[in-house]
Amino acid sequence: MAGKIIPVTDQRTLEAVPSIPLIQVPATGSVADRLGRPLNDLRISVTDRCNFRCVYCMPAETFGKSYTFLPQTSLLSFEEIVRIAGIFVAHGVEKIRLTGGEPLLRKNIEQLVSMLSQLKTPDGRELDLTLTTNGSLLAKKAQALKEAGLKRVTVSLDSIDDATFKRMNDVDFPVSQVLHGIDAAHQAGLGPIKINMVVKGGLNDHEIVPMARHFKGSPFILRFIEYMDVGTSNGWKMDEVIPSSEVVRCINAVLPLAALDANYAAETAARWRYQDGSGEIGVISSVTQAFCSNCTRARLSTEGKLYTCLFASGGHDLRALLRRGHSDEEISSAIAHVWRARDNRYSELRSARTAGLNQTLKKVEMSYIGG
Repeated sequence: MAGKIIPVTDQRTLEAVPSIPLIQVPATGSVADRLGRPLNDLRISVTDRCNFRCVYCMPAETFGKSYTFLPQTSLLSFEEIVRIAGIFVAHGVEKIRLTGGEPLLRKNIEQLVSMLSQLKTPDGRELDLTLTTNGSLLAKKAQALKEAGLKRVTVSLDSIDDATFKRMNDVDFPVSQVLHGIDAAHQAGLGPIKINMVVKGGLNDHEIVPMARHFKGSPFILRFIEYMDVGTSNGWKMDEVIPSSEVVRCINAVLPLAALDANYAAETAARWRYQDGSGEIGVISSVTQAFCSNCTRARLSTEGKLYTCLFASGGHDLRALLRRGHSDEEISSAIAHVWRARDNRYSELRSARTAGLNQTLKKVEMSYIGG
């Protein structure tokens, strides 16, 4: 029986070129959207390719051998990425996260890190330059990334049990190699290292406590993420979401926890520490406890589309502005115009209107703009 075909490539060809305001908007180091949320974080997808086929992100029935990824000519060059990033920094971005797909698949990624590390905030501070990875190539790349200027990494790891992990990545990749990559990143000084576990009911929820036990007492921060309805290819169902409150309850029953304050206002993870002082965990409740009101993140796709929400159905084509010869000032004004018009709050609406909202919107795939 043929696998289910879910069209996703049309998201990449939508033409929504932002207009250039007649009166240019100077970058002042701060710009806010309609809900008063500043622009502080930029997530840059450097490739739409990944060597895993995780069931919640790039399921093999959609992203199989016949799937057509973006051609090299469509991708933003490193110079284009840095140029756009610099414009975002002038508007208040202080944190840049490189994502994918799997970002370490992008050839010479260390060179891009080095180029981005030269950017400074308007008042002269270094950026918080980070990267999210599945860890498969991290052991080979960690030292070079650190030397290029990367500050820290976040590693996706959905189980400590090898059989469960292989079922989730669907390419028979062993958990031991990811753990080796985490250790290599730690030795290179890429920290604090965060480890993200997406919890999907009926698949890996039995791994919540084993993961907590494994990383308790380590220098790493384990975070549990509610299974989200990102994109349209993962067959998301509300009854497969394990609420963060249940994650905390399960761990607290065997490894007592105490709540911690947030590090900063827009932090997505609620923090908990082990009462014996042997580390902390985090829970990201984007389904059951939406944090749209504090979202300060913009996302740049592999070929230069600006998305103002992880659950967006369309983007704004900044690559077109670059390649049509517009000046930095014009592109800066266009970005400010897009952000000022932003009123996204998908997760809050989903919470208010139930999971039925998922069926009414065609959303961009997470593998295309990063998590």
